[in-house]
Amino acid sequence: MKITVRYFASIREAAGTGSEALDTPAATLAQLRDELIGRAGAGGAALARGRAVRMALNQVMSDESASLQEGCEVAFFPPVTGG
Repeated sequence: MKITVRYFASIREAAGTGSEALDTPAATLAQLRDELIGRAGAGGAALARGRAVRMALNQVMSDESASLQEGCEVAFFPPVTGG
C-alpha cells in the first residue's frame, strides 16, 4: 500500500528528509516502524526500539497498534519537552 511518511525534529535530521512516499506491506504502525528500523543508517537508528518516539496517523496521535490504510499519512517525532 502507498502511504506518506513524515519525519520531524531530530528524526528528520537523522533520516535526511522531511517526508517520503513509501510502498509498504505493513498493516500497523508497529510493522511500519520495524520496517523503517530495518533500513541501514541513522534514519533507522533514530526509530530504534528503546528510543522515545511519538507517532501520528492522519494527524491523530496513535499507538503502535493503529492500522494503516491506503493513502494515509504517518508522522514520527521525538517527544516534546518544555520548561
